[in-house]
Amino acid sequence: MTPPKPADNVIDEAQLTKLLLDLKHFRAEAEKIQQGLLKNWHPHIHDTEFADSASNMAAYIGLRRHDLREIQNVLAAIGLSSLGRTEGHVLANLDAVIHALEALTGAPTQLKKLLAAAQTFNEIGSQLTHRTNRLFGPAHKHRAVRIMVTFPSEAATDYVFVKELVQRGMDCARINCAHDAPEVWQKMIEHVRNASLELGRNCKVMMDLAGPKLRTGALATEQTVIHLKPLRNNRGVITAPATLILDGSGRPGCNAGKDGLGRRLPARLSVDADWLRRLKKNDHISFIDLRGKDGTLIVEEHLSDSEVRVSCQATAYLEENIQLKHIAHIKHNHPVFETFINAIAPTPLTILLRDGDALMLTREAIPGEPAEIDEADNSIIPAHISCAQPAVLDHLKVGQRVLIDDGHITTVVEALNEQGALLHVTRANAAGSKLMAEKGLNFPDSDLALPALTEKDLLDLDFVAQHADIAGYSFVQSAADMQALIDAMAARNADKLGIVAKIETKNGLRNLPEIIVRGAGKHPFGVMIARGDLAVEIGYERLAETQEEILWLCESAHVPVIWATQVLEGLVKENLPSRAEVTDAAMAERAECIMLNKGPFVLDAIDVLDHVVARMESHQQKKSSRMRTLHW
Repeated sequence: MTPPKPADNVIDEAQLTKLLLDLKHFRAEAEKIQQGLLKNWHPHIHDTEFADSASNMAAYIGLRRHDLREIQNVLAAIGLSSLGRTEGHVLANLDAVIHALEALTGAPTQLKKLLAAAQTFNEIGSQLTHRTNRLFGPAHKHRAVRIMVTFPSEAATDYVFVKELVQRGMDCARINCAHDAPEVWQKMIEHVRNASLELGRNCKVMMDLAGPKLRTGALATEQTVIHLKPLRNNRGVITAPATLILDGSGRPGCNAGKDGLGRRLPARLSVDADWLRRLKKNDHISFIDLRGKDGTLIVEEHLSDSEVRVSCQATAYLEENIQLKHIAHIKHNHPVFETFINAIAPTPLTILLRDGDALMLTREAIPGEPAEIDEADNSIIPAHISCAQPAVLDHLKVGQRVLIDDGHITTVVEALNEQGALLHVTRANAAGSKLMAEKGLNFPDSDLALPALTEKDLLDLDFVAQHADIAGYSFVQSAADMQALIDAMAARNADKLGIVAKIETKNGLRNLPEIIVRGAGKHPFGVMIARGDLAVEIGYERLAETQEEILWLCESAHVPVIWATQVLEGLVKENLPSRAEVTDAAMAERAECIMLNKGPFVLDAIDVLDHVVARMESHQQKKSSRMRTLHW
């Protein structure tokens, strides 16, 4: 049916009558589709409280199968609701507009029906708040939006850090089951529970099941060289010596790096424990490095029985079996005690890919290696790396895309054979992109019939069912996937455990209504917009409109949404937020929960996010602008 078009911007009585008839038709069509959907959904709605919400979502789907844009223009022109904020109460909103139009066209005013629609509007609208509270617990007094934080491994050993997260406003801790182990998760959860009790603040625990491991495999390694590099100014003058830790615990040495909180860690050398105990402050340790250069380490302090911090005033390159000579400062005597550098953890090889390069994605779990190059700089054998889920390769076809590391490297399948898939790099960094182990693989053009629950997930679910408040469900793509998790939870007597469905694939997006019905029809339930993988799957240019559509559909089902991936990422990682990130965080206020990734400045990010969303709540609610007083 074609909606009316006002001629020359003049709306007459005939057009109003036509508008009323069209709206009644759209309502009847929406209700017809609603009933058809509910007939299929009804067997899966075991939570009677969700029945009205499922009915509303079905009506919303029925309404949105029509293009209402021109009707919206006419409704707005005559001062009525344009249906642009109808998600939470579809039929009630349509009824209110229809009753108002009937009054405008001369029909008797049906005040009772209008008031009944208003009452339904309010009652149904409160369901979203109820379900959000059911999943995440009560909200803070000054903001309704919850803040979720992804835990680093250090959260298991640093109670002060966890307590600070809760104190600053973390409402839900996220533990990724793809990392660490049950004993580590247990300590993390204990810290959350203790901090919540000590501070008197609600904080839930969500544990993400890893799902199918669509990632690159391991890389081959090479012998590590420890590079000591003092800080110099622009004239080459040393302004600070290099520091490192001599470690007598037996752990292998390693280069400088960062821990899970982003804190810088100095390089470590593994040495003999008895030799280490002889060291005293200001003692000197001499060595000859890989280049044949003499060097000296100066003892600064004992950090523990097995750790000593030393400094070096010159650049040096050290490896296993280099001799260290300790020159002790003993009165009238300077004895020399010798030892050798013990094992150093091997370093993964670097695979650098550029546009036009070839990469073999192998079935066999052989360590990845860079391409072999001849004297003319031509590739003899392409670089290779394994696929941690080799069954995926059976679903690929020539010409399909394979995206690596959140799309930072784009490739196309050039050939398929018993060894695997030969990929052609079509997009990489201008200076070359590093291919690392454990990086995500996306197959946006392929239909991957992989089970969402792996054997590892089922083992992890034993722990999750006993200790967590919410299970995050990765790679869920269908109602059958959701039912598989519900059945697994029932087998573990976890019928009250919350579920968050992570929408990160095209199939998951396409089947979202049925996923919602299965999940919310049985458990406390929410949806996560996993924007990283989802953007790679559907294309970055479609992400903005798609995340809006997910928000709208979930609002129609009164299901809370988690806005995730790279929120305030510059602030979390580098303490430098961009204007775009702050705007993104403000727009995220339309969701019921916002997730922050782990990083060295996550505490500062909580403060900023807490302030931004609290202010935005008085400015905007879902799609509605809130007209607070302006002070211009």
